[in-house]
Amino acid sequence: MTQRSQLGSAALVALAVLFIGLTILFQQVLRGWRIDLTENRLYTIAPGTERILESLREPINLYFFFTPRATDQYPSLRTYGTRVQEFLEELAARSDGKLRLNVIDPQPFSEEEDRAAELGVRPVPIGSTGTQLYFGLAGTNSTDGRAAIEFFDPAKEEFLEYDVAKLIYQLANPKKPVVGLLSGLQITAGFDPMSGQMREPWIVAAQAQQLFTVRQLDARTLKRVDPEIDVLMLVHPKDLPPAAQFAIDQFALRGGRILAFVDPIAEADTSGADPGNPLSAMFADKSSKPGKLFETWGIEFDPKSVVADAQYGLTVSMSASSPPVRHLGILGLDAASLDQSDVVTSGLSNVNLATAGYLRPKKDAGIEFTPLLQSSTQAAILPADRFTMLSDPSTLRDGFQPTGERYTIAARVTGKVKTAFPDGPPEGVELPEGEKPLTESVEPLNLIVFADTDVLADYLWVRHSSFFGQRVAHAWASNGDLVLNALDNLAGSTDLISVRGRATFTRPFERVEALRRNAEARFRAKEKELEEELRATEEKLTQLESQRSSDQGALILTAEQQKEIERFQQEKLRIRKELRDVRLGLDQDIRRLGNTLKATNIVVVPAVYALVALGIGFWRRRRRLAQERPATSGEVAA
Repeated sequence: MTQRSQLGSAALVALAVLFIGLTILFQQVLRGWRIDLTENRLYTIAPGTERILESLREPINLYFFFTPRATDQYPSLRTYGTRVQEFLEELAARSDGKLRLNVIDPQPFSEEEDRAAELGVRPVPIGSTGTQLYFGLAGTNSTDGRAAIEFFDPAKEEFLEYDVAKLIYQLANPKKPVVGLLSGLQITAGFDPMSGQMREPWIVAAQAQQLFTVRQLDARTLKRVDPEIDVLMLVHPKDLPPAAQFAIDQFALRGGRILAFVDPIAEADTSGADPGNPLSAMFADKSSKPGKLFETWGIEFDPKSVVADAQYGLTVSMSASSPPVRHLGILGLDAASLDQSDVVTSGLSNVNLATAGYLRPKKDAGIEFTPLLQSSTQAAILPADRFTMLSDPSTLRDGFQPTGERYTIAARVTGKVKTAFPDGPPEGVELPEGEKPLTESVEPLNLIVFADTDVLADYLWVRHSSFFGQRVAHAWASNGDLVLNALDNLAGSTDLISVRGRATFTRPFERVEALRRNAEARFRAKEKELEEELRATEEKLTQLESQRSSDQGALILTAEQQKEIERFQQEKLRIRKELRDVRLGLDQDIRRLGNTLKATNIVVVPAVYALVALGIGFWRRRRRLAQERPATSGEVAA
């Protein structure tokens, strides 16, 4: 063995040892380091989630139940299951041991299956055979607290991080959030002076009392919002005393979260009614008046204007004797009018409103204004007076001209704001010793506001029935879910609220989808052509049948009828062949695109890399030869 080969072998051994040593070193020194190279940063944890993980004071056990064998025929579902598992593993790796992840594949009639049922994860039957799929997450804390996500819906993939972070936050903070209710409407149980009887609570209020600790506040005596209150639910503020406005103002500046409902016409407002004169309620002022608060927060709300919408107006009956008519002021919003990128409105199907107002940010307000509910473009603003004593809703169409603008009916508002009381507390308000009034936000304003209070009312979203003597409510709209989603979102930590919808993992083949859409359009056109020819032929046959000679039997066809049937059969075969050609063309286009991609990945890209490598090698060789040539010439001369 020559000296050069010995040196080459020694160099290879040294490189191998160096590579192994560096690998071990990097595993120890760079443990936990990760680089997310995905286009949508799918594996990059949001800062709010990281802060929630850092705030964990005790270990939390997570149980991810997933049956991969049930997804053999559903590759997209299997891929999403892998995505969820990898995300949970990423959270566990970043939790400094505070999250203990257990991945479980429940087998039929096993202890793991019983454990899943005990923790609240239910199987979902999929496929024609009804195979049971477990695809959920459960968690427990040290105090036997439990929380679960029954099923990871692929349609809500963009909220995967929010749902998991919310579960972790609930386990780390098991105490029920406190909601302070300051309402100008009688939405809770109590005595009704108009009827002289006890009134039932609105369904929304009853549901909120089950999920939260609800404290009722009195505007007449309110001078300070207790710091223990997590969310202030402000319903139909009207004639609020300055002291109550100041208390709300300071709560907002401290970073308190507010869910507000205002309305140009609050149908349930009976504050101006005379118990001895029921008709007085029809003429009383039912508009909300939030005082200086909205103006200071940079929100415009006109209590004298109502959004009328020709597209979303619902059909109503004003009396049993009158026919149903479309009411431009009673709206049934669908999913297209809801912000599907916000956790409060995502996944909701329909929300009903009545005589709702509109909201918009003031110019140069310095706030972030995100619409949650919007009208269609077939909307316009009508004076609230037109809805007073309205007996015929069809009259709202008189002179109605849509503006083409989408009006915001509900919005999320955040940002730094100033106080509505720059001159100090109003008369009668005394601050605790050593405490000074805030003049600007310590934490950003966190507000969700609706320009409608009737969205809370039962008649717009539930029907009541009797079941064995029990009064049962059945929801036919998503109003209740919307309100509870808003409370639930605001009651979480500011870190949790900051975890909004993320990009989805699924990346569709856009070119393939475009080809499929074009082919389907052509297919539908041919299908329509076939239906038209079939209808024309049937009409022709009916006509021939009526002209059949009376001397022929009922089952005997004339020569003309027979010829027409044969022509139709041939025509049908021709059109079916064209339909097959369209489908074949779709398959050929997709196959041709796939072959092109394969050829590009297998041949073209490696060839380009090879040519670039050869070019670099040739350039380096020429450069080396050019550097050696002067030295060689000098040696010859010597």
